[in-house]
Amino acid sequence: VGFCFFGFFCSGLIGRSWAMVFAAAGFKVKLYDIAQQQLTSALENIREQMKEMEKSGVLKGALSADQQFALISVCTDLKAAAEGATFIQECTPENLELKKKIFGQLDLIVGDNVILSSSTSCLLPSKLFSGLKHVKQCIVSHPVNPPYFVPLVEIVPHPETDPSTIERTYALMKKIGQSPVKLNREIEGFVLNRLQYAVISEAWRLVGEGVMSPTDVDLVMSDGLGMRYAFIGPLETMHLNAEGVSSYCERYAEGMRLVLNTFGPIPEFSGETVQKVNQALSEKIPVVPKALDARRKWRDECLTGLAKLKTQMKSD
Repeated sequence: VGFCFFGFFCSGLIGRSWAMVFAAAGFKVKLYDIAQQQLTSALENIREQMKEMEKSGVLKGALSADQQFALISVCTDLKAAAEGATFIQECTPENLELKKKIFGQLDLIVGDNVILSSSTSCLLPSKLFSGLKHVKQCIVSHPVNPPYFVPLVEIVPHPETDPSTIERTYALMKKIGQSPVKLNREIEGFVLNRLQYAVISEAWRLVGEGVMSPTDVDLVMSDGLGMRYAFIGPLETMHLNAEGVSSYCERYAEGMRLVLNTFGPIPEFSGETVQKVNQALSEKIPVVPKALDARRKWRDECLTGLAKLKTQMKSD
C-alpha cells in the first residue's frame, strides 16, 4: 500500500514520529516539505533514532532499522507527494489559516479514495475542512506527543465525514500499532485535552491557594493517580474501587459533589502562581536546552519502558 505522509515542517517531532510509526508497520512513507533542507535534516534524524532504538532493543515492528528507513522517501512537490497515496497526514504548525491553505491545495489534486487527515490538537474539523469538495474524506487523527512512544490517537470527524472514512482511519491506526479512540462528534479540545486541562486547572488552583507545593502536586499524579491511570482509566477505577460503578456512585456520589462544589473558577494562568510554579520546576529542571533535552530523553526512556511493560502484560 502506498502511504503519503504529509508534513509541512518534517523536521518537527510529530512529523518524524508519525513517519517512523508508519514505516515500522511496513508502509511506504513520503515526507513532503517545501524546503529540501528540512527534509534532509528530518531523514538524518530519523535514521539516527531508528539505529539508536534498534541498538537498545526498542525499535518497533518486525523490520530492521535499515529496512524501515528504506521505506521513507522525500519530496518537495505536493502533487508528486500525493500521487499513489491512500492516506495523507498533515503535520503543519497549529495555525488554522495555514492548515486550511494546505487542505485547499490537496483538495484540488487528490482522488475520491484518499483520506485527508490532520494532526491538529485543538482545531475543530468544521473549521478545518468545511467547503472542501472532498470533505467526506476528511478527518482529524490527533496523536499524543510523541506518537512513537504514546499510542493514543483521537479520531474526530467533520459533521459531513463519511462513516467509511472513520472506519478506515480507525482500522489503519490499529494496524500500525496505535490505540485509536473515536469521538462521535467534534468538541472543543477533543477528549484528551479536556481531561488534561481539568487536571491542570485543579493542580493550578491547589498551588495558587497554597494548599501544596508544585513538585508535590506533580508527585500526587506520578506516584499516585498516574500509577493506575497508566493501565486503567478513571471510570474503570470507579468500577474496581467498589462493587461496580453503581455501587461506587451509591457510596461516593455525595462526597464527590461536596468536593466538586468547592472547586474554584477557571484559572487565568498568569501572575503570582506562574512565578511560583515556574520557580519550583526550574529548580528541578533548569530552563536551558541541555537540561530540558536531557529530561525529555529520560521521559521518552520511561515511556518506552512503560510501553514494553504494557505490551508484555497484555500478552500475559
